[in-house]
Amino acid sequence: MKKGICVGSLPKEGSWNERFALAKRAGFDGVELQTVDDAKTYSQIKQAAVDAGITIPSVMDNLHWKCPQSDPDPQVRQQGLDNLRKSLETAAAVGADTVLLVPGVVTAEVSYADAYQQSLESMEAVKTLAAEYKVCVGIENVWNRFLLSPLEFRDFIDRVNSPYVQAYFDVGNIILYGFPEHWIGALAGRIKKVHVKNFLRANYAFTHLLSGDVNWQRVMAELRTVGYDDFLTAELPAYQWSQEQMLFDTASHIGRIMDL
Repeated sequence: MKKGICVGSLPKEGSWNERFALAKRAGFDGVELQTVDDAKTYSQIKQAAVDAGITIPSVMDNLHWKCPQSDPDPQVRQQGLDNLRKSLETAAAVGADTVLLVPGVVTAEVSYADAYQQSLESMEAVKTLAAEYKVCVGIENVWNRFLLSPLEFRDFIDRVNSPYVQAYFDVGNIILYGFPEHWIGALAGRIKKVHVKNFLRANYAFTHLLSGDVNWQRVMAELRTVGYDDFLTAELPAYQWSQEQMLFDTASHIGRIMDL
């Protein structure tokens, strides 16, 4: 497996070359981007990654919460699809093979049943776009009150029925209401990418990797059992006093987890 870090965990200041070089120096193999609006920077970003000796494995869609595919308004859904196209374009241009997408959001105004049906219908357009760009859309388990069991998550992916729509599994997001090792087994053969962070139930708070309630030994055993051998990408905030140190520590922590 390989070590990844989200671009939002890197310092905001500095050029792409400087930020990617820092990620490499800290010990990461790749950096996950967010959607890049300015196509003129694609080649610059790709070259900066090459110069630093890192991979860009994935891109996080940046409008899926505001414009989810579960929204009853077709104009909102279309805006979300337009942004997904931009995310897929970003991924294809920089060499990433996955775009992370939140598939739907249950709200006081959008029932679970309506969110499920609308999201499933919208996945037809999503998988068509993904196939056009030959980039996988990884739907994430996240606090969207949706797809709340591993069996339901698995069955949703199977109903979409496309090699271009798989799971982007977030280990830490599950801890509040389940056990990540159970989800990994249920999603065997469907996990395209993995996010890592930790969560401490007693404090109701996300934590850095080696603090919290994730049983990393069981998680790693399950990932190996299902044949996962791709990125473990950390999605974590900076330390209060040393952002760069967080990067070095996180890369070391992922290495320790990989050794389990």
